[in-house]
Amino acid sequence: MKVEYFIGIVPPKGYNERIEQFQRKWISKSGVEPHITLKAQGGLTPDKEWIENVKRICGNVSPFQVFLGKPKYFGDTILYLSVDSDELHILHQKIVKGISPSDELIKRYFELDDFVPHLTLGKEQYGENISTPLSKDVLNEMERTAIEELTPYPAFKVDFIRVYELNTEKRRYEMFLDIPLNG
Repeated sequence: MKVEYFIGIVPPKGYNERIEQFQRKWISKSGVEPHITLKAQGGLTPDKEWIENVKRICGNVSPFQVFLGKPKYFGDTILYLSVDSDELHILHQKIVKGISPSDELIKRYFELDDFVPHLTLGKEQYGENISTPLSKDVLNEMERTAIEELTPYPAFKVDFIRVYELNTEKRRYEMFLDIPLNG
């Protein structure tokens, strides 16, 4: 059985529900709740020894503000809400350095210098969980709808981070552990 983890930041409950309702127009079942990826899978090993490092790092970081912004794309296949927060970049760097994945994993998961904080709305895909195949045209429609339905884009305080674990039976990432920031 494959064990995978990643670390994210969860927007406030009310806004997360808005994003989920928005996504359900195109995606019947998402692989994870809406989140901002803080640390991708690379180096988050099944032995979970990295969790103590992450807790120690978070214990030395004060809560901070994150600002969601207008939709953007990675290439033309992934639509996301932009995220602005210097403190989020700093926390990302501390966690990546504390876990010390290989240079290859850092590159594969677009970390450190390649890190772009984002909240994915949809990506080009086809399959059983997709109500409408997410083609480039559909992503463009999602972008237009997001501008209408998801504004105003909120700012919110981050006072914890969430570790997600892959549930292989459900083919979905689920909450594994919340880690508070110092405060």
